Amino acid sequence: MGSEMRLHDLTMTSLRGEPVALRSYAGRPLLIANTASRCSFTPQLGALQALWERRRGEGLAVIGVPCNDFGGQEPGTAEEIGAFCAVNYGVDFPMMAKVHVRGRAADPLFRWLAEQGGYFSRPRWNFYKYLIDGEGRLRGWFSSLTPPGAARFERAVDRLLRPTG
Repeated sequence: MGSEMRLHDLTMTSLRGEPVALRSYAGRPLLIANTASRCSFTPQLGALQALWERRRGEGLAVIGVPCNDFGGQEPGTAEEIGAFCAVNYGVDFPMMAKVHVRGRAADPLFRWLAEQGGYFSRPRWNFYKYLIDGEGRLRGWFSSLTPPGAARFERAVDRLLRPTG
């Protein structure tokens, strides 16, 4: 991919099959999470939705990216994934099409995240969370074990939304 690639140069596909240029998020802090519907961490969808509702007025954008790479925990179609997220967790933040997040077939976004964050930032399970500033720079990442409501996660979001200096 090369270090010259920037987040805002990437394009994804929405859950509805529409192209989404990540440059449309330029200037906004962004939280990206790889998601799955049949995972013990799936309730984090509700916490992501709550964070989106609480902080979007401050500019935070949240994007969910379904993946079936870990234990086959996201086998559904785009329609099934969208319905599950909306009905069970009220998700209305943008959801992208299901992609691979690891290995040679990894989506360019997740290859970029791994390049920026290093080896340990690569998703090892569902619900890895990545914080990106308005300039498109990775500012932090959290594993599945850190829920969106955790104090250290909330502090990182605060720093993202209110950078100093």
